[in-house]
Amino acid sequence: MKKTLLSSVVCAALVYGADVLPMEKRTFDQSKFIPDISLIMDASFVDRSIKDDEVAHLEVPGVAHGLLGSHSHGDDNHATYNAQNGFNLNYAELVLSSSVDPFFTMDGIFHFSENGVEIEELFFTSNALGYGTRLKGGKFNSNFGYLNEQHHHVWDFADMPLVYDAFLGMHGINEIGAQLQWTAPTPFYLMAGLEVLQGENEQSFGHETIGDVEDPIAEGDDGVSLYVGYVKASHDIGDTTLLGGISYAQGESRIDHGADEENPHAFSGDAKLWGADFVVLYQLSSYSSIKWQSEYLQRELDGIQYNLDATGAVLSSPTMFKEQSGLYSQLVYTHDKNWRMGARYDTILQNDVKNNSIMVEQPNGLDRYTAMVEYHTSEFARFRLQYSRDNAMFNEDGQREKLDTIILQANISIGAHAAHSF
Repeated sequence: MKKTLLSSVVCAALVYGADVLPMEKRTFDQSKFIPDISLIMDASFVDRSIKDDEVAHLEVPGVAHGLLGSHSHGDDNHATYNAQNGFNLNYAELVLSSSVDPFFTMDGIFHFSENGVEIEELFFTSNALGYGTRLKGGKFNSNFGYLNEQHHHVWDFADMPLVYDAFLGMHGINEIGAQLQWTAPTPFYLMAGLEVLQGENEQSFGHETIGDVEDPIAEGDDGVSLYVGYVKASHDIGDTTLLGGISYAQGESRIDHGADEENPHAFSGDAKLWGADFVVLYQLSSYSSIKWQSEYLQRELDGIQYNLDATGAVLSSPTMFKEQSGLYSQLVYTHDKNWRMGARYDTILQNDVKNNSIMVEQPNGLDRYTAMVEYHTSEFARFRLQYSRDNAMFNEDGQREKLDTIILQANISIGAHAAHSF
């Protein structure tokens, strides 16, 4: 009888908040959630058929420039991965991840390089809203497409696909903002997401004022300027997993290349980006598989291009309309726990550029071929040998430069690191 009465009192205390249980029994103790900590190093040895001081000036005509080597944008100096011939210490990535309380988790990814330190991602996530929804806020990689969310050390190749690099830059859509996702209660995986982002992408999106604030070349806007939406679905058929998605991004575009040594210019207008991705994974055994991965991107830029002189003065300001598209398709075979190999094809399919409504002729055959083989000593260390033939690059004189590149990459990690999504 006494035991029953005591149990009733304890239950009542929990329901009505009476001070019966000790404080440590009734409050959340965050000290139990020690963050997972990991450190990842990425280094490479590069041998290109073109010298470093020349490769930095190569461009994909009408699409993008400064994709290789080191280059300057305003006060910032960017070094791409595998930037120079010889040895490269690409980055050290520090990852902290933990539960905050029963409602939130937090992740931080910090990039250390010889150029400085940056917050690559820092965000909180909550699944406490219920009804299959998830909320994320902070700085994060957008879920646009398939590859954009993944970090460099997860990629199957040492460099980003050509269409991604040309349309979005080496960081992809990596923004400050909020994300809301909903997973449908269906027998197969079906997810829809919406993102509201600040909009500061180096190749397609941006909202900041270009030029002198008192006398701007292109006046920007404050606040949110990029919106992203997508739908993704997945289904298993025996040993085969199918994953597909469609994505859309729309926002303002402010692209400032006024500090370029040759052909300084700036662009102000609107940008739209469509994407479709499809992945097939066939599991041959526990450690052996074949994975086919493809993505198609289409971009539309509509606005004004400001051609500048060395002092930043506007020489001309024609209207500019670009409709461009491209894709990559890759096949990766995992032999066992140690060996993987793969091949990738990149191409720019469409490159329509109108200057003052007059079509500007652009070269075709903008493609690249890549092959790789890699060896894993364990799940924490891998060594990759990659060769690529790039036919998409042109020099300052408008001549095609066929670029051959060999990369020997080492990617090594220590500590606890969360599993990556499929």
